[in-house]
Amino acid sequence: MTTLSETYRNHPITDHHIIPLDFDSLDEVPESHSWPQFDEHLNKIQTHDLKDSLIPVIDLASPNARNLIGQACETWGMFQVINHGVPSELVKKVEYESRRLFALPTHEKCKVLRSADGATGYGSARISPFFDKCMWHEGFTIMGSCVDDAKVLWPDDYQAFCDTMDAYQRHMKLLSHSLLLIILETLDVTQEELNWALSTQDSQGALQLNSYPRCPNPSLAMGLAPHTDSLLLTLLNQSGLSGLEIFVEGSGWCRVQPIEDAFVVNVGDLLHIFSNAKFPVLSHRALVNQSKHRISVAYFHGPPIVSRVAPSSRFQKPCFRSLLVKEYLILKAKHFSRALSLIRT
Repeated sequence: MTTLSETYRNHPITDHHIIPLDFDSLDEVPESHSWPQFDEHLNKIQTHDLKDSLIPVIDLASPNARNLIGQACETWGMFQVINHGVPSELVKKVEYESRRLFALPTHEKCKVLRSADGATGYGSARISPFFDKCMWHEGFTIMGSCVDDAKVLWPDDYQAFCDTMDAYQRHMKLLSHSLLLIILETLDVTQEELNWALSTQDSQGALQLNSYPRCPNPSLAMGLAPHTDSLLLTLLNQSGLSGLEIFVEGSGWCRVQPIEDAFVVNVGDLLHIFSNAKFPVLSHRALVNQSKHRISVAYFHGPPIVSRVAPSSRFQKPCFRSLLVKEYLILKAKHFSRALSLIRT
């Protein structure tokens, strides 16, 4: 079976773009990580706190959840969910195990460094080559079992990490399917299209653990540069510390405040395509903190990559051409933010 990680093999990146700095050893932001235009950009476009009335917080136990989710997708391409069924204790365990990983010395973490053409393991964000400056970020990507990497990091104490990440991926996959079913029903799609998006056998998922270490000068650094997510849906746990920002036309960059026991859910490129651009896909970024080490955990959910993606048949005038999911991911890996424009009709 072709897997998500295989799409990166034709687009390897250099070690310079993979190996993060030893952030804890720094007392100032080095030139390689200083974003002078970023500071100027902030002065031009003020960062705002989004009010609760803007990005909806939806109780999945509410009888009106379906309508609210459809409205949120169409208006914002993003919402937060509570009463989602993922145990709070498990979420806290994921946060704990993530911090345990990132607390390791850099030379230890680099023992499971992501390969140049790989998708899993430790390293900087894969979007790094598209920017002139480096990001104040380190990550660890999991697709399926992480036991091989965990055994390298903790030869005698790896089981708790593996069990926690396995359980979390199972819950994320179930929640992603539940949310997608609701979202697609609001589009009134065909059964065949439902089967495509909700395929359980070959669906693709990736768990991304993000670390944003304390930064001596946050006004110069960028945690994660502006981007959109490639797959259908992303489910994000902010771990209680703000840093996520979205770009809203007419308002500029707006902060999405974390809510206890909530997940941020955002539309990815593939769902934007499938909805014929009815659901916007938001550019988002992550900022850093001077006094606190921020952790976030993202789960990316997508269909089988050997399947085709196109606007739903309910739309008479499709604005994107049909192509394989794998083809789109390769376009995104090569052209980044231009990928969607390259498939417009």
